Amino acid sequence: MKYFKQTQPFVVPTTDGKTIREHFGLASTKDKNFSLAHMIAPQGWSEPYQTPEFDEVTFVFKGQKKFIIDEGEEIIVAAGESILIKAGTRIQYSNPFDGDCHYIALCMPAFSMDAVHREESDN
Repeated sequence: MKYFKQTQPFVVPTTDGKTIREHFGLASTKDKNFSLAHMIAPQGWSEPYQTPEFDEVTFVFKGQKKFIIDEGEEIIVAAGESILIKAGTRIQYSNPFDGDCHYIALCMPAFSMDAVHREESDN
């Protein structure tokens, strides 16, 4: 097959209000090499720290997303900006800003719960 047009992305079940539509990856197309998802992180959303085994590129196209690296450096990525977080980096993601954050996440190799190494939440 020379191409595959995705018209029905896999909607990942979540409990934190975040919307995840995986277009390519383990859950949607069984591809282990990369995953590509459209995410919507609502205002006030955050995840516990994690130390993934994959590189992750984030491209924000609406709103802002906050990244805390190794409990110290804070980086804000706004609409029209992108960031690459290398595998093995301890990172926390959040949206403490007004309004939803819409972004695309590209993980290489593909995202998996076994490879994300999410820490227990403090909540």
